[in-house]
Amino acid sequence: MKIALLQLNLTVGDIEGNSKLILDGVEKAAERGAKICVTSELAITGYPPRDLLLNSDFVSRCRKAVAVLARKIPDDVALIVGGVDLNHDGCGNPLRNAAWLVERGSVPRVFYKWLLPTYDVFDEQRYFEPSEEDNFFVFDGIRIGVTICEDVWNDRDDCVNNRYGRNPLPAIMEHKPEVLINLSASPFNIGKQLVREKMLSAIASKYKVPVVYANQVGGNDDLVFDGRSCAFDARGTLIARGKSFEDDIVLIDVTNGTGKIEEADFSEESEAWNAMVTGLRDYTAKTGFKKVVLGLSGGIDSALTAAVAAEALGPKNVLGVLMPSPYSSKGSIDDSITLVENLGINSITIPIDDLMFNFEKSLAPAFAGFPENVAEENIQSRIRGNLVMAISNKIGALLVTTGNKSELAVGYCTIYGDMAGGLAVISDLYKTLVFKVCRWLNEQGMGEVIPVATIEKPPSAELRPDQKDEDSLPPYDVLDRIIELRVEHHQSEVEILEETGFDPEMVKGVLRLIKISEFKRKQAAPGLKITSRAFGTGWRMPIACRFTG
Repeated sequence: MKIALLQLNLTVGDIEGNSKLILDGVEKAAERGAKICVTSELAITGYPPRDLLLNSDFVSRCRKAVAVLARKIPDDVALIVGGVDLNHDGCGNPLRNAAWLVERGSVPRVFYKWLLPTYDVFDEQRYFEPSEEDNFFVFDGIRIGVTICEDVWNDRDDCVNNRYGRNPLPAIMEHKPEVLINLSASPFNIGKQLVREKMLSAIASKYKVPVVYANQVGGNDDLVFDGRSCAFDARGTLIARGKSFEDDIVLIDVTNGTGKIEEADFSEESEAWNAMVTGLRDYTAKTGFKKVVLGLSGGIDSALTAAVAAEALGPKNVLGVLMPSPYSSKGSIDDSITLVENLGINSITIPIDDLMFNFEKSLAPAFAGFPENVAEENIQSRIRGNLVMAISNKIGALLVTTGNKSELAVGYCTIYGDMAGGLAVISDLYKTLVFKVCRWLNEQGMGEVIPVATIEKPPSAELRPDQKDEDSLPPYDVLDRIIELRVEHHQSEVEILEETGFDPEMVKGVLRLIKISEFKRKQAAPGLKITSRAFGTGWRMPIACRFTG
């Protein structure tokens, strides 16, 4: 029997559009001989639907869409489609995270998710009631078990999350299924697919059952989904993998254990690049933008952001704005011009010398008697923010910010200045990874994309004469390690010192900057999630807080 995994780029809230994509996928899969088609989790709603689920009309329309699909799909094909159902028990949360079995014009069964994650970007217990039912059915004489995303992440012998006291797999295995299906909407982060495949392989070999896994693809807000739907035979051997960051229909013959394995580049540079391109492409498409505008400083961050934008939307849909000040070096201006030529994007130059002078003149009475400090530097950034925001408004282009994770972590950015914009493309890339991705990009056989001079020169905000980032911050390899241990691994000051041996005062200073910069991050543009923990929906820190450990 052939099973098709429908790896689709779904849009949150687009019930009709998502249903059409699903129906088209079923019809194409049926032409290739599929008997069962499987979507990703909550495919009807698009993932994550978040507080749309609190709208009763939205939920009602999602449930009706399943009935419409039942009437339209071919009679000889069954569909297991992710959606939302009511909690008919009358107690607990009002909804269930559901997988509907659709066949022969009817909806004979619905299966519910057991394990509801609340960590990182997930908040499913806000909406759903967990299940305790055995998710099992028989189709054409084949015994099939059904799980939804998190349900396979808590098995005791290969436990990834270890957050739950329950495990749905043993209950399903009592029915001796001949195949285990999983509907997922598993957000991307670097290295995650290798973790998924190791876990799914372990489950298949432990229970001696083929495992098929359907994942969503594409970007929705800050989350990116990499696809890579996959399947394993009963020995735990990979037999199929879908395309990376692309729509796909992954066909598996579970009878003889065959399928197609798409090659994948799991290097962190490749994964980060493809995730950013996918995230920006879908963010613009799904919010109605066709063009992007950004400031070009001659630095490596704006260069990488521009390269991502050119790949995602096409060079002619990208406008780079050069805004030199008296402190901008000739090298930085030249590097920006070279970047524009390398990428083939549009550009405009707006010097800010006169604007700076007028600001200083207007503020002179208010600043009288105070020494010059960061206030004057921030004026430059805010002038630039106003200019690119005005251009964004005028031409209807999305303004993308160019700050990286290292800067955002310690507040080395200007609120209402370089932080102004609608999407922060590289905000989850450490500065060291920004350099790696740029070098990798130049090695892909397309010639020089990022000017070599941009990569080789010391990073600088160029807001005062001869300024270098390391005047204010530790070296980026040191800084990034401290941020990673704090943000992604939740380590205390003591643990960081024990692991790194770094200077205690330096570590204390970095942790203080992370803490006091929280108010800036609360007002930042949404940023694409690339690492295991980003400063986005999964980061929930208080602003008014005295804890410093």
